[in-house]
Amino acid sequence: MGQTRRISMNYREMLVETANRSRSLVCMGADPVIERIPTNKTSVEEKIFCFYEDIINALLSEDELVSAIKPNYAFYAQYGFEGLRALKRLIDFSKTKGFPTILDAKRGDIGKTSAAYSNEVFDFFGADAVTISPYMGSDSVTPFINRSKNEGKGVYILARTSNIGAADLQDLVTLEGEPLFLRTIKKTVSWAQKGGGNVGAVVGATSLRELSEIYRALVEEKQMIPLLIPGVGTQGGSAGDVVSSVVEASKGVSLDDATIKTDLLTIRINSSSGINYAYERKGTSDYAKAAVQAVRELNREIDGALRKEKIRLY
Repeated sequence: MGQTRRISMNYREMLVETANRSRSLVCMGADPVIERIPTNKTSVEEKIFCFYEDIINALLSEDELVSAIKPNYAFYAQYGFEGLRALKRLIDFSKTKGFPTILDAKRGDIGKTSAAYSNEVFDFFGADAVTISPYMGSDSVTPFINRSKNEGKGVYILARTSNIGAADLQDLVTLEGEPLFLRTIKKTVSWAQKGGGNVGAVVGATSLRELSEIYRALVEEKQMIPLLIPGVGTQGGSAGDVVSSVVEASKGVSLDDATIKTDLLTIRINSSSGINYAYERKGTSDYAKAAVQAVRELNREIDGALRKEKIRLY
């Protein structure tokens, strides 16, 4: 797993290759909370970095892998420069071990500011992909789409998120008679066409009805995009239910098996606290071993759901 990726590989290709290599659709969120990190390191930077270094090395040692790592920017920025240095080190380390990195930054602003944010994410931090907010429209999204098109970077547009308050705005019905999240997905598809297929969407695992509606719309239009699906674990979403929802939504649509398989390989089902702090739930001090076990359980849950649907991905 630790081999270096081909420089010419774009983000969508990276997703497919890494899923096949790791035999996993799991994305590990990396959201540090100092009070929950049981290491003997003294500095914030070392506590955070060594915690995730230990978990990643344990995953590699046990050959129980994830297929992406998603650090949430705010969890590092809250600790100032030490936290941000830990974030930079984690991204660099993850990439050397062969894991695509998604910086969950939820950026979005007027054009020049978005361009600066894209430079921060891709040039300074060196992330492979980023989450962004589409609320301010095309000019705020375009700098990220350009990096996607020209350099193969990954971009995930927030469409239907996993938080309770998502319905406040995302479910509002537009003048076209469809919910805003579905309108956002359709706009994301047009941005994806400009971004060389490396543009996807964030859709929460806690919103299975909306996930099914979104996936159905994508397969009917034959416009498949990568999906980042957070909310599994402590937020209450089920990885198996996610798989069942997207497979069910694709039934009865004239897509060939190879297309469906490739599209499923670009999905990433994210769990953060459920993996990071599994040691608390399992009543052990061996946080790395507990994280491996949590990943194993997620991988098996996803594989079981795929087998039930008679789908063999890897």
